[in-house]
Amino acid sequence: MSTISTTMTEPSQWELQANHPSERVPLVLGDNDFTTVTDTVTELALRRTPPMWYVAMAISLSLLSMLLVTITYLLVTGVGVWGNNNTVSWGFPIVNFVFWVGIGHAGTLISAILFLLRQNWRTGINRYAEAMTIFAVVCAGLFPGIHVGRIWYAYWLAPYPNELAMWPQARSPLLWDVFAVGTYATVSLLFWYMGMIPDLATLRDRSTSRIKQLAYGVFALGWNGSNRHWLRFEKAYLLLAALATPLVLSVHSVVSFDFATSQVPGWHTTIFPPYFVAGAVFGGFAMVLVLSIPAREWFGLKDLITHRHIENMAKVMLGTGMIVAYAYSVEFFTAWYSQHHYEQFVFMNRPLGPYWWAFWLMVFCNVIAPQALWLTWVRKRVWIIFAIAILVNVGMWFERFVIVVTSLHRDYLPSSWAMFSPTWVDLFMLLGSFGLFFTLFLLFCRFLPMVAMAEVKTVMPQAHGDHPPTRFDYQPSPDTPEELRRGHWFT
Repeated sequence: MSTISTTMTEPSQWELQANHPSERVPLVLGDNDFTTVTDTVTELALRRTPPMWYVAMAISLSLLSMLLVTITYLLVTGVGVWGNNNTVSWGFPIVNFVFWVGIGHAGTLISAILFLLRQNWRTGINRYAEAMTIFAVVCAGLFPGIHVGRIWYAYWLAPYPNELAMWPQARSPLLWDVFAVGTYATVSLLFWYMGMIPDLATLRDRSTSRIKQLAYGVFALGWNGSNRHWLRFEKAYLLLAALATPLVLSVHSVVSFDFATSQVPGWHTTIFPPYFVAGAVFGGFAMVLVLSIPAREWFGLKDLITHRHIENMAKVMLGTGMIVAYAYSVEFFTAWYSQHHYEQFVFMNRPLGPYWWAFWLMVFCNVIAPQALWLTWVRKRVWIIFAIAILVNVGMWFERFVIVVTSLHRDYLPSSWAMFSPTWVDLFMLLGSFGLFFTLFLLFCRFLPMVAMAEVKTVMPQAHGDHPPTRFDYQPSPDTPEELRRGHWFT
């Protein structure tokens, strides 16, 4: 296991690019082959756990306990413990819901769309992104459930024949959220699990514990690496990628309809669907960077998650950040051009009203800070990219706060104006949702393959037969047992 590097640069990769300007930096660095890739990825799941994992898990469980305590207090006491009021009836729960749904978007983008576009650089990070998608959707689904107030009557939302003759309002975008997010979670979970099957078989074959062999064996579905299995796997993976791709556009577009279909000034605009999708990809890629940069240091994955992966994600973050900045400017232009005084007042109230600090913090984190990524000097320094990614996540949360609170707290009638102030329950639930997210992610890192071994091997020179022979090149003899022949594909 490697320790955290004290240097801010990785000169070897950049020297390689300088010495060979016509060639790309390889996607797998070091003197690695199929065996060493497998050893590196399976070491954490099957052998010693690094001390930093226990430190991170202790912090995450502490935050998770805050979430459990506040939810229990909410159910016992009532929704009045939130800072919501009659004017700002949507507060932190909806802000957190939209934030976490957005975080889950980069997973599908990296895994499905880049796979369909044959972008090989996705192989080192797609497993992180897919796992992040699942855990972010879990966090997002938590808040609508508790936001309904009387959670013990939540089953009324289901469309089933009942004695009250009550049916969900199919014209409401809130109901569309249920189906859109539910479909997204289901397809993402299947896509994540399907891609792990070959790697789960690797863990099954390498485990020395009978319990782990049984657990990994059950989820590996009898995988043996035969041509027939690979053929079915690739067809299923391609089908799920094609099915998941439209969800990148549809899910957050549907979430934006919660606002865009209303008559509230600041919400009633047709730019919300593309604006929300771009912002979701923007924040999602930032979260992938926040997760992958420390993990590659702590778990010894710097040869598999290289600086080329980090820089490509930084470039995508910069590009989507420019789209978000453009959407901000279009909102203000549309309000001015409409000559609608209510709309104009809302958008002037955002930078100059009582919540000016939230607006300008959003602008700094989402518009100004990412501009540093234009500089090659910045993109060479991994921990500066890490800091920018954290700022982007902060800015994306405040973007949702600005959209929700500043549009509600001053509406058509000055007599109904009111200020919103979060309570300790709001703040603890926000922190606790991060505890839930990081707890699930750390469990994933500990017990499942963090990197897609089977996919990483496909981009290595050894997979294409154009590398010099090494001592690891293995050709089974005619009398080699069938179990060892199959095991070769995982070593």
